[in-house]
Amino acid sequence: MIYFSIIIAVIICYSLFQRRRKNGSLTQITLTDAQKKLLNQHIDYYNKLSDTDKLYFEDRIEQFLDAVRIEGVGLEITDTDRLMVASSAVIPIFAFRDWTYRNVTNVLLYPDTFDKQFQFEGNEGEGRNIMGMVGTGYMNGQMILSRKALIKGFSKNNGKENTGIHEFVHLLDKVDGATDGIPEGFLPHEYIEPWVRMMHQEIHKIEAGHSDIDAYATTNEAEFFAVVSEYFFEKPEQFQTKHPELYEMLSRIFGQKPA
Repeated sequence: MIYFSIIIAVIICYSLFQRRRKNGSLTQITLTDAQKKLLNQHIDYYNKLSDTDKLYFEDRIEQFLDAVRIEGVGLEITDTDRLMVASSAVIPIFAFRDWTYRNVTNVLLYPDTFDKQFQFEGNEGEGRNIMGMVGTGYMNGQMILSRKALIKGFSKNNGKENTGIHEFVHLLDKVDGATDGIPEGFLPHEYIEPWVRMMHQEIHKIEAGHSDIDAYATTNEAEFFAVVSEYFFEKPEQFQTKHPELYEMLSRIFGQKPA
């Protein structure tokens, strides 16, 4: 009788654990050994983590894949595609325990760059030059990414660009209701004015040709935040050396010191 009671208790505890994970964590998606090998092969950020943090990273990947649908448009989605999209999402929020994206439900993966009408066929010179986009209006909750740009972002010789991270940083920026380059939900109020001042100073340097930050950052404050975030995560040591104040501010925003 005691043995039977123990078995029942174990089953109940297991069921409660599964329910807790399903409501607040992962449950339906579990990474296989083959998928973990793909993380090792393609995600440099993951490779630099401690063994404990790797487990947490895998957990966050599973949570994201459980919550967000990734669909291919004109292509068949692979495990590598899914893991690169999920890693793009997890890297910026890795330090935010229990934080999840509530402003994206679907990620659409296109074969290549696309235009403002979401067309990916034709010549790039005809406006088909968009690598990623966070949807607004009727496309709210959607993200579109170019698979070609996504893969390039995680390649060994990608430089300081990562389209996937760029677009998910836009989603972080959007959390406070405005995609304006000021992530108010992640930056203490006393640092907002210094951050805005720092952005404008660096934009002027870029325009004058005195900065190695990509010129696309001068488009507006939102693009500046996304572009420097790519640099911060892709080439952290270089970014810290060349832009120490920006590095410290982004470390404060993301709660990470990748260098």
